[in-house]
Amino acid sequence: MDSLKSEIAATAARCVVEEGLEYGPAKRRALKEMGLPGRTALPDNEAVEDAVRDYIQLFCADTQPAELQALRELALVWMERLAEFRPHLAGAVWHGTATRLSDVYLQLFCDDPKSAEIALIDHRVDYEPRTVTGFRGEAVEALTLAAPCPELSVVVGVHLMVYDHDDLRGALQPDARGRTPRGSLQALRQLLKDG
Repeated sequence: MDSLKSEIAATAARCVVEEGLEYGPAKRRALKEMGLPGRTALPDNEAVEDAVRDYIQLFCADTQPAELQALRELALVWMERLAEFRPHLAGAVWHGTATRLSDVYLQLFCDDPKSAEIALIDHRVDYEPRTVTGFRGEAVEALTLAAPCPELSVVVGVHLMVYDHDDLRGALQPDARGRTPRGSLQALRQLLKDG
């Protein structure tokens, strides 16, 4: 990767860690902060993730492991509550780059797409529905709720992406780096056990 893309990735990584931005907005913010034109070639998400890991190692090594643990425990609570919908954890909390400013992303694989929403209503959970781009580029429903995380003294955004049960078949294929892009309830329990 050329030095300009590396510099953009490093600036974006700081925005991800310090401001809780997602990768896309962080890359755009990096361009703006660096005074670069909007058409500048951007680093890919893998490069930003590597830069996030480097930034965490340099500046957050003393706090990030406990923050990640707290977010994974919060994810576990919600995954257990939503177990009937085959929840899978994705994003920074799954990949280990989450900090106290990160949101939790759960992917639900439902027999009936409305069943997860009905379950939240039945349990009187306040949420905001919206449509987002799914892991295959398709439009999927996302149910966003605010969950207190007492260990971090913050309220965390928990995003429930609702997929059809059949989407689970290809969902566990390794990513470009050979990693599982999301983890089941059992996989998260194992991560927490291995600590």
